[in-house]
Amino acid sequence: MQYRHLGRTGLKVSRLCLGTMNFGPLTSEADSFSIMDGALEQGINFFDTADVYGGKLGNGATEELVGRWLAQGGERREKIVLATKVYGSMGDGKNDGKLSAYHIRSACHASLRRLKTDHIDLYQMHHIDRDTPWEEIWQAMETLVREGKVLYVGSSNFAAWNIAQANGVASHRNFLGLVSEQSLYNLAARMIELEVIPCCANLGLGVLPWSPLNGGMLGGILEKTDGGRRATKMVQARLESFRPQIEAYEALCRDLETPPGQVALAWLLANPTVTAPIIGPRTLAQLEEARSALEIELDPSAIEKLDEIWPGPGNQAPEAYAW
Repeated sequence: MQYRHLGRTGLKVSRLCLGTMNFGPLTSEADSFSIMDGALEQGINFFDTADVYGGKLGNGATEELVGRWLAQGGERREKIVLATKVYGSMGDGKNDGKLSAYHIRSACHASLRRLKTDHIDLYQMHHIDRDTPWEEIWQAMETLVREGKVLYVGSSNFAAWNIAQANGVASHRNFLGLVSEQSLYNLAARMIELEVIPCCANLGLGVLPWSPLNGGMLGGILEKTDGGRRATKMVQARLESFRPQIEAYEALCRDLETPPGQVALAWLLANPTVTAPIIGPRTLAQLEEARSALEIELDPSAIEKLDEIWPGPGNQAPEAYAW
């Protein structure tokens, strides 16, 4: 396994982050435990969850599942960097969501109970809260850090100016501020190249791409679904909007003699600002396939062909759209 510092911190995390969103609602508890054990065996020490994960089982169900896995002992908690999130509505109360100091405190304590741990290594704001001032947010986070309940703070789904504003206020308070940003980023979704990635590179935040395979579209979907004929109607509709690119992409992957999912991950890993794509395997076989992406180094011609199939903005802002 390869490791990298999380942003500008001294914390080292694996180059793949295990996402747990499917654990519980889509992946059984037994299979989820096997995948987490397998991830540890492969050297993956970075696990990501959120308080709102749980799907049909209800908010908090995934954190509870992860907590039961940690409670088995075997130094599981000591071996991982544990990340979770705050923002989503966890109840019907007026203050059961977003980023008021009131909710941050109560949500953190609830996550700690569900996860059966005394601290969260990376506490991420799941979305920007435009109604709460940064002074209030940072005061709440500083208290949690001082109490030892949180070590680092990250963001998710933030715009570049949100990140810059947040860390500007944190700096005035002599606080470390944001150390990572978790964003939608993959070959088919490259909007963050305009401003978020340059901002993170400049301010020392590690980028954690979620949906690195674009919901499975970049994982060899044509082959896996017999050209899309065995896909659900929802997947078929998404597939048709991307079909020309996916056909060209999977043909290129065949030429490279590399599974499409590994190519998509290798492309992300080649970006120096990316710390760790968040993978969401449902089986041990998928976990092993994702790990194999670390062994792939795409040559410049392959990257150029990928850019032709999946063009990004072409540059950062404003060069992408103005002289």
